[in-house]
Amino acid sequence: MKKIIVVLVVFMGIMDNIMAQTPDYLFMIENACKAPSGHNTQPWLFKIRESEIDIYPDFSKELPVVDPTHRELFVSLGCATENLCIAAQEKGYQPDVKVVNDSFIRVLLTKDKKRQSDSLLFSQIAVRQTNKSVYNGKEIPEDSINKLKNISIDPSVSIYFYKRGTVDYERIADRVYAGNSLQMNDEAFKAELTKWMRYNKRHQNNTRDGLSYATFGAPNVPLFLAKFIMSKAINEKTQNKGDKKKIASASHMVLFATKDNTVEQWVALGRTLERILLRSTQMGIVNAYLNQPNEESNIAKEMASQLQIANEYPTILIRLGYGRKMPYSLRRDFRSCILPVE
Repeated sequence: MKKIIVVLVVFMGIMDNIMAQTPDYLFMIENACKAPSGHNTQPWLFKIRESEIDIYPDFSKELPVVDPTHRELFVSLGCATENLCIAAQEKGYQPDVKVVNDSFIRVLLTKDKKRQSDSLLFSQIAVRQTNKSVYNGKEIPEDSINKLKNISIDPSVSIYFYKRGTVDYERIADRVYAGNSLQMNDEAFKAELTKWMRYNKRHQNNTRDGLSYATFGAPNVPLFLAKFIMSKAINEKTQNKGDKKKIASASHMVLFATKDNTVEQWVALGRTLERILLRSTQMGIVNAYLNQPNEESNIAKEMASQLQIANEYPTILIRLGYGRKMPYSLRRDFRSCILPVE
């Protein structure tokens, strides 16, 4: 009888601890789900345990054509992990991140009353966005770029800043156009892209994911009309024309690379990327992705050679500048991303 009572007491103590932590953990997951992801697929799942949160890839949201190795997917999980860690610190936890068997991410959480949160970055999680518009052409001051360069990065990750008007900037631009030429003439790529297009307000509100019409500055029109317009716009000529304007309007391009192209390094790159995105958001700097060169292996190798980083793996390319606010991409209810515990 005494043994039963002891077991019950221990069990109730554990359950009380879990219940006390759950609101904090839900808060962390809610913020993690505000991270960026390829085509806004939101490819993450979470499992809450007593003193940890595990982050799993959701392969039902994979992009097999543009991301066949799941590299960009794990970068997205890294971004979500960074948001979760920042939110954990906001709630007084010390997070410790481990990549387990190249399969999922485990975030161990220890309550630490002395832990100082980075409220500067936390406040930017809700307002960060991928801004796909043409920017205003204003140059980012060198001291602002230096602040971004001073953000802590993982040793396996490299970050390179290229200023508009430099030879390397133009070299990267040419590789973007070359990537467009390949991708926009690939029927499988275009089919995958259109699968994730959200053509009007009703469509985006139904799915709460994908590439929303509003983020491109498109009007809210009937579905048949939006599909017709987009079918005419998804081609090499139109894509390159649009990207030339966007590249000419940006101040800098930033290339993120890894040393060995491993899952652990992709996650580390995602965490580093998210810190850069949050800090730049706080500074009033907008950003968008130009990943075409990284997604085509031959072009990536050519670009790395031209930029004299041939021993590294170009992974994420973004443009930075100043521009007007754009509508936000929607997110699914974060609770739908939580897995049951066995």
